[in-house]
Amino acid sequence: MNERIIELTEVSPKEFFGTHNSNIEQLKKYFPKIKVVARGNKIKIFGEKDLLDEFERRLEMLINYFNKYNKLDENSIEHLLTTNGIAQKNTKKDIDVLVHGVNGKLIKAQTENQRKMVIEMRDNDMLFAVGPAGTGKTYTAVALAVRALKNKDVRRIILTRPAVESGENLGFLPGDLKEKLDPYMQPLYDALRDMISHEKLQSYLESGVIQIAPLAFMRGRTLDNAFVILDEAQNTTHAQMKMFLTRMGKHAKFIINGDPGQIDLPRRQISGLKESLLALKDINGIAMIYLDDKDVIRHRLVKQVIAAYKSIETE
Repeated sequence: MNERIIELTEVSPKEFFGTHNSNIEQLKKYFPKIKVVARGNKIKIFGEKDLLDEFERRLEMLINYFNKYNKLDENSIEHLLTTNGIAQKNTKKDIDVLVHGVNGKLIKAQTENQRKMVIEMRDNDMLFAVGPAGTGKTYTAVALAVRALKNKDVRRIILTRPAVESGENLGFLPGDLKEKLDPYMQPLYDALRDMISHEKLQSYLESGVIQIAPLAFMRGRTLDNAFVILDEAQNTTHAQMKMFLTRMGKHAKFIINGDPGQIDLPRRQISGLKESLLALKDINGIAMIYLDDKDVIRHRLVKQVIAAYKSIETE
């Protein structure tokens, strides 16, 4: 009798195995001549070589399915174990899906300008997405980054934003450096938690596959094979924006998000975002999308708030 040990490295064993190992128990039923023992992140199998080969092939199908859809249920297991592994045909509805989030939640572009972000990011390596709060700039950008990572188009995701002190002094906030900075990075964490399971996200953060850091930490780095998002770019200075844009390495994708109407820089300090939009507008390979109140997907009152402030600011 042959013995093999399969180590799960790309999925969370707890989620992949299912409640009380229900997914593994279902898998065992299709291979009655193989002894299967699942412990920790390892599956030990015993049986004839041909059967073990087939077991590994089907297990790989299940892992790929789980990685794509972030879920595994009785119906999908049965389908993958009794067919050639084609889980389902893409429907027109599926084409718009960027990522299958936690519990199979469908993450997709919801407005025309968000769809333009997806198209422009496919055709360009750098994209500026500019617009007011609530237009989905950050969420869509993070979804594109997660999709690129899942498709192995990039090896890592880097999310950054300038830690501008907005009414609070960073030095007097409690905790270590990470604890001081985390509140600034919260919108990025929120988006990631919608798209990647908790255990997998923790693993990515600990291994550096996903990095979330203040803009100052980008200095001196060359960002190769990475999907990089600069959020709240309106709060960068000339020097910071130039520094960030010149970090771009080989096989990298950059998205720069910002809202020129929410600049927290000191008065008379020129926004690096506004400057870059003018300086880079004619460069091939750099796209610029301007979102507006039609793209707001938060509470219905947010659109009215934006419109009200716009009327005051233009008087």
